[in-house]
Amino acid sequence: MKNALLKRGLLVVSIPLLAAVLLYSCKKDQSSSNEPIPQNQQKVSLFLSDDPGLFDKVLLDIRKVEVLVDTCNNKDDEGWNDRDRCWWDEDHDHDRQGRDSCLVWDSLNIHPGVYDLLTLRNGADTLLAGGLVKKGVMKQIRITIGNNNSLVKNSVTYPVASVAGQSKIIVRIRHDEWDEVSSSNLQLWLDFDIQRSIIKTWNGKFILRPYINVFTILKMGSLSGRVTPWNAYPVISVYNNNNDTLYALPWRSGEFKVRGLKTGTWNVYVNTSNGYKDTTITNVKIERGKDTKLGDIKLHQ
Repeated sequence: MKNALLKRGLLVVSIPLLAAVLLYSCKKDQSSSNEPIPQNQQKVSLFLSDDPGLFDKVLLDIRKVEVLVDTCNNKDDEGWNDRDRCWWDEDHDHDRQGRDSCLVWDSLNIHPGVYDLLTLRNGADTLLAGGLVKKGVMKQIRITIGNNNSLVKNSVTYPVASVAGQSKIIVRIRHDEWDEVSSSNLQLWLDFDIQRSIIKTWNGKFILRPYINVFTILKMGSLSGRVTPWNAYPVISVYNNNNDTLYALPWRSGEFKVRGLKTGTWNVYVNTSNGYKDTTITNVKIERGKDTKLGDIKLHQ
């Protein structure tokens, strides 16, 4: 089944932002990393990282990033299922600010612009947004998208839009899903699922229907390796018995890395082309906060 899905051109999971363009944001965050955090505030860092998609480019116009903070520290409404994590803000009446005095939207620092989301992969990451927000339990992240969104497939550019002109993506967050650098310094990685987020319609148009997962570095694990030769055009899928699947597209040198893996046992499937044989590696152990190294994987015809 894995082979059949990939042969149909299955798209891949995370969408990272262009590091060079966001260098200003990264430096801004790092420059204040040693400054004391006020008692009534907490520091937040949001990253996008890992995993490519089978497009030439995916260009997303990111205008603003905010977090919804419950200053009363309410944790009673976190029983939702992961499939209900993400939606367009205009599609639901989940924004309770104005009806609940405990809820406050706080903006993060970001360098707005149009970014090629497929520039980083294989364990590289970049800072999406960061800064100080009010002290409390963070409930949601809101990403405002502009109108200049597109993708490039086989050197042809296609516009990408929401179904009805929506512009704000909501991502739900649980209080225990953050990596704690300290009690007031929190980090989180956002994982854009392209397979579910980019929808091709019957008339050849592309629709953005956001589907975003989250992961952490300290609480989850990763695996890395090197697969050769390059002209086998390998696509790596990593999957477990709970139907969780993540992907990687190796660099030309063969190196790859997959992050955001839950602890436990995973399998690695290398899908190939150009006459090379597919390869499967089973029972790979993933540990919390560690990178499992697979070493060299040599493909044969």
